[in-house]
Amino acid sequence: MSRAVLVTGANGYIGNAVARAFTRAGWLTYGLVRSESAARSLELEEIFPVLGQIDDLDSHTSIQSQLPQTLNAIVSTTENLTDYTTHHKNTITLLRTLALSSSANGVKPLVILSSGCKDYGMGPHYDGAQDLKPHTEESPLNPPDLLRNRTTMSLEVLKNTDAFAPVLVRPTNVYGRSASYYRGFFEVASLAQRLNLPLQIPVPANSVCHALHVDDCADAYVALAAHPRRAEIFNISAREYETVGKIAEALVGEYGLAGVEYVDAAHVGAVGKAWPPALIDFPQWTGSEKIRRVTRWRDVRVPFCEGVGVYRRAYERAVDAGHENIRKMVEREGMFRRK
Repeated sequence: MSRAVLVTGANGYIGNAVARAFTRAGWLTYGLVRSESAARSLELEEIFPVLGQIDDLDSHTSIQSQLPQTLNAIVSTTENLTDYTTHHKNTITLLRTLALSSSANGVKPLVILSSGCKDYGMGPHYDGAQDLKPHTEESPLNPPDLLRNRTTMSLEVLKNTDAFAPVLVRPTNVYGRSASYYRGFFEVASLAQRLNLPLQIPVPANSVCHALHVDDCADAYVALAAHPRRAEIFNISAREYETVGKIAEALVGEYGLAGVEYVDAAHVGAVGKAWPPALIDFPQWTGSEKIRRVTRWRDVRVPFCEGVGVYRRAYERAVDAGHENIRKMVEREGMFRRK
């Protein structure tokens, strides 16, 4: 029998990558989306669209009616940072409804809920620093204020073992395709290119930036879903981190910039002021040895610095196409700026 999975937010940046990864791995994949246009885009990827809204409790029955009797896994990739509490409660309600229905038909599903590595807060992580160690699943939680509710409430998924087998994942930043937060590197470098100015950077060159390709991240979800059930937390991160300095050098070469200028934050010009929050000024190294040991998952995509040219072009084509994920990231960056 084929395995079936539901991915919520299946037209989102991570959610769509996760849904496509499950399809490639041979799962019957269902994607929860809110609009007919998003549904059509899923069908192009051989994903069954499910129309409904998590925050409309009356639509939960309709969502359930569009799904098979049993689900082997449910992956939750949505959040609402402006009202995380309400959205999280509605998400848990839907997860329990679908899981209990599946269990009644003989299959207790695994549920993977997405949080993020910013839950741990900043390092301080600077390349070459004495006793430099990564955050692990046992590290203290110290999120920025904007993410405090997410950090606390996401842990509640582990209390639902009566309904499903829960797993909480904390991915790092991701890059590739429409670029997520890493769009900031392309936007700032492009600005420096237009102004014919150096790439101005108001943080130390040895600040750690740890991210992985969105497709590698998605494959980690599949690896967890294929593993025996457990109620645990897993970080998801690339095998190696990069530094602000290394990324800056790659951008200078890619855009033909007039070098790099490291300045004090109080003396930045137009280029230095353009950096989005929580990109270069959030030094963090997050370990992922646990998921590698348990599932044998490995990241395989080319690191950001090495593949900066192809990742730049993918982002620019997404901009040309008016990709909706770029608008969502601009809005998210705006929330961090206001905080």
